[in-house]
Amino acid sequence: MKTPPIMLRLLVIAAGLLSTAAFLSHASRPEQIEPRAPFATFPTELGRWSGRDAPEFEREVVRVLGVDDYVNRFYESGTDFAHVYIGFYQSQHDGTTIHSPLNCLPGAGWIPIASERIALPVGADRATPAINVNQILIQKGLDKQVVLYWYQSHGRTIASEYWGRIYLVLDSIRMNRSDAALVRVIAPVDERQPDPEAAAKRAAIDLAETMFPVLVRYLPS
Repeated sequence: MKTPPIMLRLLVIAAGLLSTAAFLSHASRPEQIEPRAPFATFPTELGRWSGRDAPEFEREVVRVLGVDDYVNRFYESGTDFAHVYIGFYQSQHDGTTIHSPLNCLPGAGWIPIASERIALPVGADRATPAINVNQILIQKGLDKQVVLYWYQSHGRTIASEYWGRIYLVLDSIRMNRSDAALVRVIAPVDERQPDPEAAAKRAAIDLAETMFPVLVRYLPS
């Protein structure tokens, strides 16, 4: 005997309500974040690089960023110089989301003039795959800088803002976790160098490669 159409509609509605209730019950549980080291202990010595803390962000800046922990530090090695910012967000369920450099840098007067996605080697051997990161050349007046940045969460690195949003939703459903971080390295272009832009890119890439293995202690997998 066939099920009447009205009964089919009621069954579909009931199944939808049960699925919604199950999802809301799952999402309402506190997020279980694995233990991580605080960024206050992030090393100032990274290979050939020596670091010093940049001034702390003002309270209002931290509030606008919505960040829970961060590194804001200058590193230098010989004539190479770079700035590192890592912002960790413990949860994005409350509407707080990571601020993309594509929005923040123009807001500070820096205009992107070239961008590409590059493969960044992060392992001492060939068995460790390279990660994809964003590389942007920005300019303000006569000054130029090279920016590398990527998003990192749950042992995964992402260059695309689009895929970052997708994984945020999927991980929230599958793992009940929305913690993630933005990792950014900026190297100034020194016009006194023989090939200024290439030198800045090499410096940013070298520091990012050196720093990457250390991140596992500070960003939950």
